[in-house]
Amino acid sequence: MDLYLFAIVSYLGILIAIGVYKSRVVKTQDDFMVAGRKTSAWFLAGTLVCSWIGSGSLFGGAGLAFRMGFSELWMSAGAWVGIAIVYFLAHRVRRISQYTVADILEKRYNSVARVFGSAAVIIAYLTIAGYQFRGGGRLLHILTGIDPLWGGAITCAVVILFTVVAGMVSIVTVDLFNGIVMTLGVLLAVPLVYSAVGGGEALASLPADRFTVFGTHDVTWAMGVFFPTFFLLLGESGMYQKFFAARDEATARRAVVGMIVGVVIVETLLCSLAVFGSAKYLTLSPFVGPDGSLDRATTETIILHLARFDLPTLAGALLLCAAVAIILSTANSYLMIPSTNIARDFYQRFINPEISQQGIVLFQRLAIIVLGILAFVLANFFKTILDMAFTAYTMVGAGITPALLAAFLWKRVTVAGGVSSILAGMGTTLAITAANFILSEPLMETDYIILPAALASIVCLVGVSLLTPPSPEEKWKPFMETKGM
Repeated sequence: MDLYLFAIVSYLGILIAIGVYKSRVVKTQDDFMVAGRKTSAWFLAGTLVCSWIGSGSLFGGAGLAFRMGFSELWMSAGAWVGIAIVYFLAHRVRRISQYTVADILEKRYNSVARVFGSAAVIIAYLTIAGYQFRGGGRLLHILTGIDPLWGGAITCAVVILFTVVAGMVSIVTVDLFNGIVMTLGVLLAVPLVYSAVGGGEALASLPADRFTVFGTHDVTWAMGVFFPTFFLLLGESGMYQKFFAARDEATARRAVVGMIVGVVIVETLLCSLAVFGSAKYLTLSPFVGPDGSLDRATTETIILHLARFDLPTLAGALLLCAAVAIILSTANSYLMIPSTNIARDFYQRFINPEISQQGIVLFQRLAIIVLGILAFVLANFFKTILDMAFTAYTMVGAGITPALLAAFLWKRVTVAGGVSSILAGMGTTLAITAANFILSEPLMETDYIILPAALASIVCLVGVSLLTPPSPEEKWKPFMETKGM
C-alpha cells in the first residue's frame, strides 16, 4: 500500500477506535449532545479550533490565497475578531445550560424563532458538512486517482460512522489529538514548502499585489469576505453547543483564549502554504486551464498537491493526515449540530416530548445517517467549495447572529424584532442563492451576499423592536446577568 494512503488509513483507524471506546460512556441525552457537560478547557479549546478550521480554510481559503495572495486573510480575520467578541459572552452562554442555539432563541423570543433558527442551522450546516465530503473526495482523488464523487461518498460514510458511534463525547475526545496533528503538520510544511518552491527568489516572481492589503480588490471586497466568517463565528451553533459541554463558566472562557490562538496560527500557516505554492504553480497545469486562466476548483487543492508532490515523504504524509484531521473534525461537528437540532428542536420539542433518554439518542443517530446522505447530495449543486462556504456562512451569519447577539446584549430587543430578523436574513440569502442558480449570469457573487442579507436582518431587528412594546423583564434578565465576569 502507498505510504501516504497507509498513513491516512491508520490515522482514521485510530480515531474510529477512540470513538468506539468512548461510546461505552454514552447513556443519556447529555452524554450524546453535550458530552455530559464535563469537558475541560484543553479539550474544549481543541475541539473549538478543529470544528472551525475545515475545508473552508483547507480548500476554499487556500484557493483564494493561491489566486489573490495574503489578502485572503481578510476572510480569516472575520473569525478572529468574532472569537475575541465571543470571549465576553462564553460564560453567559454556559450559564444558560441549554443544548442548542435554537433553545436560546426560544427562551429569549418564542417557538417561531426556534423553528426558523433551527431551519437556518440545518440548511447551512448540511452545506458545510457537504463540502467537507467534497474535500475528502479531492484528497482521495489525488492519492489514488479515484473519482472525486466516489471519494466523497467514502468520506461521507466514514464521517457518519464516526459521528453515530458516540456523538459529542467522541468529537471532543479526538479533537485535541486532531488539533495537535493539524498544527504540527502545517508548522513543519511551511518552511519545507518555502524551500521546495525556490524560497525568496520564487516569491519575488509573484505579482506585487499578492503581498498587499487588498490585493487586486478594494475595501468592499475585503468586507465581503470578512463579514461572512465574522457573522458565522458569532452565531456558530457548534461553538455554543460546545460551550454547553464545558465543565463550568470559567472553563468556557479559558477555552476561547485557546481557540483564538490556535485559529490565528493555523489559518495564517495555511494561507502561507497556498501563497508559497502559487510561486511554483501559478502558470502550470493542472491549476491553469486550456484558455490560460486559473481553474478555481483546482486551485483549491493546492495544499494537498504540495503534500503529495513537493514535500519529503514523511512530512507530506503528516500534512495529509493534518488534512484528514481538518476534514473529519469539521464534518462530524457540522453533522452533529443539525442532527441535534432535529432531535432536540423538532422531534423532542414538538412531536414526542416524553421520549426516553435512550430513545432520543437512537433518534439522533438515525438523523445523523439521513442528514449525512442529504449533505452529500447537496454538495454537488455548487461549483466550488468557496461558493458553498460563503452561502452557508451567510445563512447563519445573517439569519441567526443578529438575533442571537441581541438576546445577550440588548434588553430592548423584542420577540417580533428577533423573529423578523431571522426571517429577513434567511429569506435574503435564499432568494439570492436561488436566483444565482436560475439565472444564466449570477445575480450576485457569493463573496457579497452577506452585505444585503446582514443589512436586512439588522434593519428588521432594530426597526421592528423599536416599533413594538419592550419585552418583559423575565424574558431578558437571564441573558443580562453579569456574575462571574
